[in-house]
Amino acid sequence: MAPLFSTALTRLLPIDFPIMQAPIGSCSGPDLCAAVSNAGGLGMMALSWDSPERCRKKIAEARRLTDRAFGVNLVLEWDQTERLATCLDAGARFVSLFWGSPEPYLARIHASGAKAIVSVGSAEEATQAADLGADVVLCQGWEAGGHVRGEIGTMSLVPAVVDAISPVPVIAAGGMADGRGLAAALALGAAGICMGTRFVATEESLAHANYKEKIVRAGPGDTVHTYLFGGGWENAAHRVLRNSTVQTWEKFGRASIGSRPGENDVIGRIGDNFMIHRYDDMPPVRNMTGDWEACALYAGQSAGVVKSVVAAGQVVREVAEEALRIIRQLNEKSS
Repeated sequence: MAPLFSTALTRLLPIDFPIMQAPIGSCSGPDLCAAVSNAGGLGMMALSWDSPERCRKKIAEARRLTDRAFGVNLVLEWDQTERLATCLDAGARFVSLFWGSPEPYLARIHASGAKAIVSVGSAEEATQAADLGADVVLCQGWEAGGHVRGEIGTMSLVPAVVDAISPVPVIAAGGMADGRGLAAALALGAAGICMGTRFVATEESLAHANYKEKIVRAGPGDTVHTYLFGGGWENAAHRVLRNSTVQTWEKFGRASIGSRPGENDVIGRIGDNFMIHRYDDMPPVRNMTGDWEACALYAGQSAGVVKSVVAAGQVVREVAEEALRIIRQLNEKSS
């Protein structure tokens, strides 16, 4: 039987649906990654801050939970040479690179037989990534949650990147959380989509339960693009839900680092030793204690279409089914 979806992405990667789960930092783990992959998408794990030993353990656990393709993500704000070598040695075959130049890493990835997915925020960055040998380019629009690379909206960015680097497959990210988003991205020339906010609000996500529910209740106008939560990753723009920390900072004149209200407050803990300070880049995870609401609540403008917390596999299937239904309906109307 012919595959339901056939795009440049599904032809390049062993996946059924052109749907990638964004790494979503500390909210991702083997359970979420495997659930997405088992449903026919591409699950991902964020390993940028894990020790080599933990990288190996997480990859082994994901492999135990799924025999489908999955990937790992590394943020290039920091040197990732050792982690990349560990991940490739542990069997990672799909590596997502974000934020910095992929040039020092691509040869090592390809030498191992793995494929590289490089994230960009502009057509210029996309061209550079393609020229360096990126197998897939992920273009992230300004609407996206979490850390945001560029300043261009998805609707304008995707076709510009597609035109610039064709036939390299392009994944669209930012502002998509349902089948309508997938259908729209394909119409713009993308070969698939990457969703983060939608997967934060899933059963397998490691996000705090109240954080998930806050996403479900949020509208597209409830997020803010800011540099506020820079503790641990300074000068990196990000999009979060507007919460008490944001509101207090705004009320007191948007003070700069060192003068912000509650600068040194410890607002939460994970275990006995890990403390979360106000303005840290750490989101609230399920084993956190303390004031989860005051943390960095990463979410994109697509939160407005996230209506419930469900299993990740259900998300993949429903998004794919809705996109197919829309595409068929459009074809029927045009015939």
